[in-house]
Amino acid sequence: MAKAAKSKSSRSKSSQPKSGSSGAKRKSPRSASHLSTYREHETDDEPIKYYYKSEHPPMFGGVFQGRSNEFAGLGLIAFGILLVLSVYLESAGPVGKAFNDSLLFLIGGGRYFLPALSFGLGLGLAIQRDWQLRSRSAIGWALFSGVLLGLGHIYSSDSAKNPGGWIGWIFSEPITSSFSDTGATALLAILLVGSAMLITGKSVIELCILTWRFVAGANSYVAQKSKIQKDSLGANGSEIGFDDAEDFDGEAAQLFDFALDPELENLDDEEVIESELFDEQPKPKRGRKRREKAKAELALVKGESQEIPLGPSGQPSAWTLPEMEFLSLTTNKKANEQTIRDRGDQLVAALASHGVETVLVGYTRGPTVTRYELSLGDGVKVAKVTSLSRDIAYTMAATDVRILAPIPGRSAIGIEVPNELRELVSIGDLLVSQEARTANHPLDVAVGKDISGRSVFLNISTTPHLLIAGATGAGKSSAINCIITSVLMRATPDQVKMILIDPKQVEMGQYARLPHLLTAPVTNPKKAANALGWAVKEMERRYDVLVEAGFRDIAGYNAAYDRGEMTVEAGQPADKKFERIPYVLIVVDELNDLMMVAARDVEDC
Repeated sequence: MAKAAKSKSSRSKSSQPKSGSSGAKRKSPRSASHLSTYREHETDDEPIKYYYKSEHPPMFGGVFQGRSNEFAGLGLIAFGILLVLSVYLESAGPVGKAFNDSLLFLIGGGRYFLPALSFGLGLGLAIQRDWQLRSRSAIGWALFSGVLLGLGHIYSSDSAKNPGGWIGWIFSEPITSSFSDTGATALLAILLVGSAMLITGKSVIELCILTWRFVAGANSYVAQKSKIQKDSLGANGSEIGFDDAEDFDGEAAQLFDFALDPELENLDDEEVIESELFDEQPKPKRGRKRREKAKAELALVKGESQEIPLGPSGQPSAWTLPEMEFLSLTTNKKANEQTIRDRGDQLVAALASHGVETVLVGYTRGPTVTRYELSLGDGVKVAKVTSLSRDIAYTMAATDVRILAPIPGRSAIGIEVPNELRELVSIGDLLVSQEARTANHPLDVAVGKDISGRSVFLNISTTPHLLIAGATGAGKSSAINCIITSVLMRATPDQVKMILIDPKQVEMGQYARLPHLLTAPVTNPKKAANALGWAVKEMERRYDVLVEAGFRDIAGYNAAYDRGEMTVEAGQPADKKFERIPYVLIVVDELNDLMMVAARDVEDC
């Protein structure tokens, strides 16, 4: 062992160069053909050091020449422009769409802040060439952004819009599932403070002091502005220069509501303007008279029985129609005309920002949609307006808009925008309307209101086979109930008979005691097929009666019967006589369920 140690020591000593001959005996570890050698002086404690440098510099070594930050800033600015085209304008082509979809998946609504961040970093790098982002600040900003996305994911009212994206889900979902929303908010708030410490390099106390100073400065600024505003008011509290309000009202009165009642056409222009246009301060006495008159008319309509002229096919009946007081009426508040006009001005401004000059000439407000009527400027193509539907919807904060370009019969375009507050339309409002009094057919049923606010009725005798389709919760059952209620309130059992088929047994049980029913509501699918089979035979029998009587439809036959023209001719059997034919309305709820159980029997009918 001692011999081995000595041998190693001797080799170690022999491997060290001697003073004065180290340069001659030491060789360069690399070939000197393409490398030049630089030598430092040898000291007693350290050996000689060699450095190697290429004789030929790299091809792109001097391209940036200390301006790498500026080029990086230009790249970030270009990236910000791409973000604006992809996220806001959606006009960057398929690549931009794919990029926008990727950002939506990753950060959700946070992608709307990326253009500003990219522009800010780009300008910072371009202006300050020696600016550097420290790793601690970078980690702080990343943590700060992730926490904000997580908070957005927790408190978003619409999870379908993916507010925080995948990153927000990562920051929020594990904590939320473990500590609930309140606990997750507390933990994320702590992480937010920690990220602020990393970004600023300040302690918690210093951050509290900075926050307090910021809040105090904001309060001082607001107080100063409030004082200036108070000083600018007159002695009576009105703002200086507001004496021109009369001129403003005169300009506002030029907009006309095309949904006005036709009866107002005979009124004077002054009365029309005071009652229906944008005057938000009507005379108190006149306003009270109009409201009292409207209440009196409503009370009369609500308490009287419905009397409907049924035309030549009607006749006196022992049945009495129900009174309208059994149906409730809605109490919707009158729409704020100023709000509607402001949204119209917003629409005009949105079109102007895209180079489309328009003038608002009127509007038509319905229960759920308002149609703004615009006149195009000279040289503006209609096709340019139709291509901006998505941009208009984004500006108006609407799910979708409908463009009528042009409005039929008018030199104007219409843009239908959903109302911020939808009005409730009840069946009672429809059945007491003026349109209900002019609908004289027993099968005229209320279906809703159009965009002008007028009640719409449908004669279902013109649609012998009517299919109501839609997704779950779309209102199919409500539509069926409206049809049945309309018939019950407007037609007697002598005029309309019904067959109700309800395979689910839960939708039509409330109609079991109606005098209009030919049979109790059918809930058995096999019996439903029998009922439909009876209806087919009854239809064929009625065809034979109409052919024999020489009429094409039931309305003409009943009208002749009411006039006494349907008599038995001589030579005919004594027991044969003509009878009045009522309409038969068959309502089937969930036809799909019926077809699944008794498809063959139903198809044969």
